[in-house]
Amino acid sequence: MRAAVCLCFAALFLAAAPARAGIYYVTVSGLGGEPDYEQRFTAMANDLDKLLKASGSEAHVYTLSGAQATRGQMTETLGRVAKQAKPEDDFVLILIGHGSFDGVEYKFNLVGPDISGAELASLCDHIPSRRQLIVNTTSASGGSVGALEKPGRAVIAATKTGTEKNATVFVRYWVEALHDPTADLDKNDSISALEAFEYADRKTAAFYDSQKRLATEHAVFEDTGKGQPVRAAATDTGEGHLLATFTVLRIGAAQLAANDPAKRDLLAKKEELEQKIDTLKYQKAAMEQEDYKKQLTEALLELARVQGELDK
Repeated sequence: MRAAVCLCFAALFLAAAPARAGIYYVTVSGLGGEPDYEQRFTAMANDLDKLLKASGSEAHVYTLSGAQATRGQMTETLGRVAKQAKPEDDFVLILIGHGSFDGVEYKFNLVGPDISGAELASLCDHIPSRRQLIVNTTSASGGSVGALEKPGRAVIAATKTGTEKNATVFVRYWVEALHDPTADLDKNDSISALEAFEYADRKTAAFYDSQKRLATEHAVFEDTGKGQPVRAAATDTGEGHLLATFTVLRIGAAQLAANDPAKRDLLAKKEELEQKIDTLKYQKAAMEQEDYKKQLTEALLELARVQGELDK
C-alpha cells in the first residue's frame, strides 16, 4: 500500500512540475536584539541578496533587513510576489534571526510586532507558485513546521522542535552551501534544496564536535505536506523528493545556459529529465524491475544527448 501511495505521489509530482519559468526569493533578516546578532543577521541577508541577484535574469530577489524587517513590510513584499508570480515560477522564503515558541505557536521575531507561523503560511498560500520552499533558520524554528507544511511546499527548519531555543549556526552553513560548488554532490551544476540541507546539517554537526559542545540544534525538513519533520530523505515515504528536485541555485555552466536564450530550452529539458530520474528513484520499490531499468536507461540516454547539445 505504501509503495502504491509513493508511486501515485511521484506521478502527480511529475505531472505538476514543469520546468520553472522563474524563481522568486524573499529573504528576511529579523530582529537581532543585540548588536552582534543584528550585524550577523544583516550580513548574511546581504550576502544572499548579492548572490541571488547575480544568479540570473530569471531571479526576482527581495530582501528585508534592519528597520525594513517589519510585519507590515513582510506582508507587503509577500503580497507583491503573490501578484507577480505565476504557477510555474518557484518561490523561496528564507528566514534569518530569532524565533520563539510557547508550546502552541511559533513566532518569527521582527522589528515591532512578530509574525506567527500561521500568518506566514497564510501569506505564502496566496502565492500561486506550485513549488515552494521555506527555509526557517531561526531558533525554535522546528515549532513552525506544522503550521507551514502544505503539499507542494518544502519546509526546512534549523531545529527539530520549538524547544531548541538557542541561536542557530545552521544559517551560516546554509548560506555557505550556496557559495560552495562542493555542495553540488551530483555535479549537475545546480544546488538542490536537499543538497544545501545536507551540507548545512553536516557542517553544523561538525561545528559542535569541533567545539566539544552538546548540539543545541538538529535541522529537519518536511516536504510531503502531510507528515512529521524528518532528519533524512526516505524513498518509502517520499520525504526528500521535493527537496531533491527543487533547484535553489544554478551554478557554473547551468547558470550560463539559463542566461543564454539559445540554450534556455535545452536547460529546461535537462532539468526536466533530472527530475524524472530523481522521481524514478522514489518509484523504484513500487515498479517492476525491468520497467524501472527501461525507463531509467531511456531517461539517462536522453539526458546525455541533451547535455551534449548544451556542451556544444
